[in-house]
Amino acid sequence: MNKIIISIFLVLTFFCSPVMSETAIDWYEKANALTAGNKKNTDLQKAIEFLNNAIRLRPDWADAYYNRGTLYNDLGQHQRAIEDFNRAISLEPNMADAYNNRGYAYNDLSQYQHAIEDFNKAISLKPDIIDAYNNRGIAYFNLDKYQNAIEDFNKAIILKPDLADAYGNRGYAYLMQGKKDLAALMCKKLVY
Repeated sequence: MNKIIISIFLVLTFFCSPVMSETAIDWYEKANALTAGNKKNTDLQKAIEFLNNAIRLRPDWADAYYNRGTLYNDLGQHQRAIEDFNRAISLEPNMADAYNNRGYAYNDLSQYQHAIEDFNKAISLKPDIIDAYNNRGIAYFNLDKYQNAIEDFNKAIILKPDLADAYGNRGYAYLMQGKKDLAALMCKKLVY
């Protein structure tokens, strides 16, 4: 009799636990609410826990893997981020932002050629993805391909004329080419 009561208690405990009472969408939205405009590491860790719950309940949800990968990137856990972006891409192959963010992780791991391939794919899927141009420019810069980098920074600026990062990056690329006047001009654009 005791075994039956214990078994019933365990089953009820399982079904009444907070993880089971929340849906995958609930956990996903909780994670998003926690990180909206707030990037404290403790909040990011808690958001990852919430996304873990969402993924446990719905393991085929590309957006949940994508968001968790983005949080891992924010925490500097780039290999874990890449794994999540890989999963998101396998579930949704046309997710341009996943390619862009995976490329960003590769950039941070100094795997610039992989990064460029991902940025190329992101741009082919979504030609107006500003960050992919800027990020690909950074990868080219790190490979000492300054002219390619400048061309990408130019594309980012065309798409978003007030993108300060692209001006600064382009100025630094000009400086590395020995074009000090153009580099100085980019610095002036950053000030004004």
